[in-house]
Amino acid sequence: MKMKFTRENIILGLIKYITLGLLIVLVLFPLVWLFAGAFKVEKQILSYPPTIFGTKHTLKSFTRIFQSIPMGTYLKNTIIFSIGSTALALFFDSLAGYAFARLRFRGKNFLFIAILLTMMVPYQVMMIPLFLETHFMGILNTYRGLILPKMTSAFGIFMIRSYFSQLPKDLEEAARVDGLNEAGIFFKIMAPLVKPGMMTLGIFHLMNSWNDLLYPLMMTSDVKMRTLSAGLALFVGERATTYYGPQLAGAVISVVPLLILYIFFQKYFVASVATSGIKE
Repeated sequence: MKMKFTRENIILGLIKYITLGLLIVLVLFPLVWLFAGAFKVEKQILSYPPTIFGTKHTLKSFTRIFQSIPMGTYLKNTIIFSIGSTALALFFDSLAGYAFARLRFRGKNFLFIAILLTMMVPYQVMMIPLFLETHFMGILNTYRGLILPKMTSAFGIFMIRSYFSQLPKDLEEAARVDGLNEAGIFFKIMAPLVKPGMMTLGIFHLMNSWNDLLYPLMMTSDVKMRTLSAGLALFVGERATTYYGPQLAGAVISVVPLLILYIFFQKYFVASVATSGIKE
């Protein structure tokens, strides 16, 4: 069926593309300003009239940020914290989501509702009890103290449960007839079928852990255990003289891994949206 190029269709098409173009500019402009500013000389960052790209470019801002704070240590801590907490969260969230979606046991609905209710509790309410608990266990300023409290989440359980709920029951019944136990059914049959959902949840966990500021500040007091967000926040706050170039350079270093991650795994977002839903 051919589309008729009427005057109304042309006008609507122009409005659509102009609107999309404006949205793209609004979304990308802060990133363009960030990346361009990181390579400017200090005088041109806040010069008037402002320029986006400037006329002089340098790498001194990146050199200065590495000289001012231990960026290598912050990056290492952030990678360990983000990947470790994400891996554990995916493992436990998927197991719990599978149990709530496919297994029958006493009190299942009550437990699931109780888990969902924890999503309504503000994080600030749990900060002091969590800090006292980790202090009592002696794991403050350690990777265990950073990773273990993040090893599962109510949102992750709810999200993975919705994916498992969509799968037909014939799959597990056929697997049981073939002699597979619950562990075999989960790892060999069910988990591969919800791969888009698990990858999407993994990216969410990784991004939240990478960008988290308050939690690492609470769990670490040693400079050697700071994460990237906490280290950059302290770097900005403790300087009497403000240098915007190193701050922008640090922000670029923090943003680039997440951009690369999204570019390579964006197909899982599309697959996740196409297959998402909740069934009972």
